[in-house]
Amino acid sequence: MASTAVSYKCPSCDAPLAFTPKNGKVTCEYCGTEFEADVIEQLFSKKEEEAAKQQAAEDAKWERRAESGEYSQDEIDAMRVFTCSSCGAELVADDNTMATECCYCGNPTMLPSRFTGDIRPDFIIPFKLTKKDAVAKLKEFYKGKDLLPDAFTANNRVEDIQGMFVPFWLFDTTANASAVYNATSDAVVTTSDEIITTTSHYRLDRSATMAFERVPADGSNRMQDEYMDSIEPFNYDEMVPFSSQYMAGYLADKYDVTAESVEPRITQRIESTCCDMLSDTTSGWDSCEEENHFVIKENGTISYAMVPVWILTTRYQDKPYTFMMNGQTGKMVGALPTDEDKKSSFFRKDFLMAAAISGVLIGSLAWMIGFI
Repeated sequence: MASTAVSYKCPSCDAPLAFTPKNGKVTCEYCGTEFEADVIEQLFSKKEEEAAKQQAAEDAKWERRAESGEYSQDEIDAMRVFTCSSCGAELVADDNTMATECCYCGNPTMLPSRFTGDIRPDFIIPFKLTKKDAVAKLKEFYKGKDLLPDAFTANNRVEDIQGMFVPFWLFDTTANASAVYNATSDAVVTTSDEIITTTSHYRLDRSATMAFERVPADGSNRMQDEYMDSIEPFNYDEMVPFSSQYMAGYLADKYDVTAESVEPRITQRIESTCCDMLSDTTSGWDSCEEENHFVIKENGTISYAMVPVWILTTRYQDKPYTFMMNGQTGKMVGALPTDEDKKSSFFRKDFLMAAAISGVLIGSLAWMIGFI
């Protein structure tokens, strides 16, 4: 029976293949043979096509069994069984998994049925930084954090590190923005016995056409929006047409957040940017308040892209700490523990310093008053 997954193995020695960020090639982990991504795509395209067809046949079997009442639709949607093409083991993956590794033989495994139709990404940003780079960046992230517990920095070890492609929606549009402001300008005249202020009122009309390209929103429920927003921006100039070969050796999920569901968030982001740009043209007045604004979008298009993220997990006092790093730029985010004793000492020093400065100021003021 044909496999429903494709293991990327070296044509020379049959060892696992993985995309190497440093040279931008797919490399054999055993014999070191390097392949261009398009060469690997040609070598494995037939296998991917056959695996996708086999998965379609397997899905049809699931549907027939569901009609008999043996499985609920929710159970079917939450579970898919694939066959590893390397060792023949059955791999159970949820409905979002696009790339994984076989838990039995460790081979990088693609699920080609997830690369077709509307769920096939348009673009991908290849990893630029390695696992070693991610560990080094995490150590840099700790530096300068004076309130970190000493035991955390001295004994901290990365418990788990995974390179993962995260689905992103990219929105392009042209926005026609307009706004009306009420502004005032004061003219002050001082005479021998009074101050006369004359206030003039103005209506300011502002309008502009702005082009927005690749406004991003992540398409994964698993990834925290706050973390994903924080590791932006990605350099979209390095984005290339999607090829599954760049996923070799990494994990990947397809989107489970639709473009329609994130559209209000993107619209708000675009409108906010338009209003800020128009508001920047109203400086120089004594007061200026917006009366209303309108933003009309046109020529809107949406692209589906995969972006590289390193996910690192450490543990301190039995509590896991997760960090995320932009796999292209190296920007790192994450929450860190705080040493409460250091925190108390820090605020105590601040209080004593503030008190000392206040004492000096009060003493100086008293001396000045006494001198006068």
